[in-house]
Amino acid sequence: MQVIPVTDVSRGFGSTSRRDTWWVAPLAVFLGLGTFVVYSTWAAFQNAHYTFGPYLSPFYAPVLWASPDYPAGLEHAWFGAKPAWFPALVPFSPALLILPFPGLFRFTCYYYRGAYYKAF
Repeated sequence: MQVIPVTDVSRGFGSTSRRDTWWVAPLAVFLGLGTFVVYSTWAAFQNAHYTFGPYLSPFYAPVLWASPDYPAGLEHAWFGAKPAWFPALVPFSPALLILPFPGLFRFTCYYYRGAYYKAF
């Protein structure tokens, strides 16, 4: 039986034997989704810019409850005025109720599965 010696080339932590730039696409997906999450979180806590002319921002739609001091006003609210039982210390923004759903959908294994597996 013939024995063929195989040399192990030590390249260091995180390096591969690939010569192409395989990491660009997963990095772009990660940066794009990360930028969206950071921006949407900032927009949700900002709690302003509900409308632009006659249009309601998708970050704040649908307005479940509203009060006269909020920019969207009572005409867009589904359930009328803000309830009295809502804690004053908790930020009152419809975006905080709406945005977790698309954010969680994008970070599940069913969406961009290949990009996440390749990136990490």
